[in-house]
Amino acid sequence: MDTTDNPGQPTTAEVLAEVERRRAAASPPVSEGERRVVVIADRFIFWLSKHWLAVFNLLAFLYVGLPFLAPVLLALGAPGPARLIYALYAPLCHQLPQRSWFLFGPQWAYTLPELIERLGANLTPELTTRAFVGDASIGYKVALCQRDSAIYGAIVLFGLAYAPLRRRWKVPPLSWWVYIVFGILPMMIDGGYQFLSYALAYFWPGGPISPHETTPLLRVITGALFGLATTWLAYPYIQESMDDIRKTLHQRFGWQ
Repeated sequence: MDTTDNPGQPTTAEVLAEVERRRAAASPPVSEGERRVVVIADRFIFWLSKHWLAVFNLLAFLYVGLPFLAPVLLALGAPGPARLIYALYAPLCHQLPQRSWFLFGPQWAYTLPELIERLGANLTPELTTRAFVGDASIGYKVALCQRDSAIYGAIVLFGLAYAPLRRRWKVPPLSWWVYIVFGILPMMIDGGYQFLSYALAYFWPGGPISPHETTPLLRVITGALFGLATTWLAYPYIQESMDDIRKTLHQRFGWQ
């Protein structure tokens, strides 16, 4: 029976109102300090919703820029700060010399045989590890490999291009099949075959497949495609979410 037909029973709306009143009464009161923290957090979120792209671009630029600062510091005679940068990026990148850029030397990049030939008597056991950072004769190694440099460099470039583009029209996110075909597959094929060749040569010495080293050009192309495709896929979705957050907070607080 509907409670509206029985004047002795509370209506559904009255029951819901009483439940809400009791829930509010059971909730602990919010102190002025807690309220201030919430407002500050909302303010930061509102600010971030307006400036997220600049923050992302700055972080990406710092991430890809610091590794290039390491060889500059070595060339200037400041090995301490340079070693700190190499150590910070060591868990994030293999930093193998034959797959990294070199600054202040006769070449931008070297194969392992070229490094062995150029070092000659100065050859050290560190050559095939991330610990080798170069010297004055060949230049100093960047603390991020060629492929990673291309990935994050492309992220910076797309972020800078996305800033004016989003003001003119709504940039659609990259479709998933394009992302997979042009962003993921080229890097998987190039880097995957390189990794597989080394693994097979290690477990099957003298087998039909010898270790294969891809080229700096292929690393740059595949890395740049992955970085470009990833940001093109992600940034429009992030923009949409940030727009919704900014609209909600504007309606709630009137912030501009």
